[in-house]
Amino acid sequence: MSARDEILARVRQGVGKGDFAQRRAAALAVLDAKARGPQPAMTGDLVERFRNKAESLASTVDRVAERSAAPAAVRRYLEAQGLAPQIVTTADVGDLDWSGSAIAHAVRGAVDADRVGVSGCFCAVAETGTLMLLSGPRSPATVSLLPETHIALVDTSRMVATMEDAFALLRTECGGVPRAINFISGPSRTGDIEQTIVLGAHGPCRVHLILIGS
Repeated sequence: MSARDEILARVRQGVGKGDFAQRRAAALAVLDAKARGPQPAMTGDLVERFRNKAESLASTVDRVAERSAAPAAVRRYLEAQGLAPQIVTTADVGDLDWSGSAIAHAVRGAVDADRVGVSGCFCAVAETGTLMLLSGPRSPATVSLLPETHIALVDTSRMVATMEDAFALLRTECGGVPRAINFISGPSRTGDIEQTIVLGAHGPCRVHLILIGS
């Protein structure tokens, strides 16, 4: 018997132990209960907490009152960073007046040549300064993962306190889960080489968040 056959035989033996149907029903009951474990006490303004957490993770943050003001804020950021006014966007933010701010934009998935990707987000988690992005036809994951610079438009009305709240919102609004859920907490980073933090190792080296709402 090969090692593979031995491992699979042990798995089959383990699955056959006891009342499999009963154990399966018990596991499903736990999942359906959606019980939450201990969570931190969240006090104060969620948006301000999110901003502080995001900035501590090396994201930069701007804020505008209206969604229509987002393109001008993106243009200011691009100019400050010395980046060309050329972006690729997800469809959920592609309807904004980008040309009015003299920004060339394309609504599609990102490719290697794209330097700046602009996306929306499903929600934002104040506890950790994290974005929750759902993949789909209107929001391909490449836009937030492939370009060196990722700019996210974050509606402050979509701010939740904890990760558990984010998943509860997902279940309420979407039912099931999409093909991929991406959590973004600042620029990509690694400390693999001599424990020195390097940004942009496996994704964007810059993450800029534009909070939308008063």
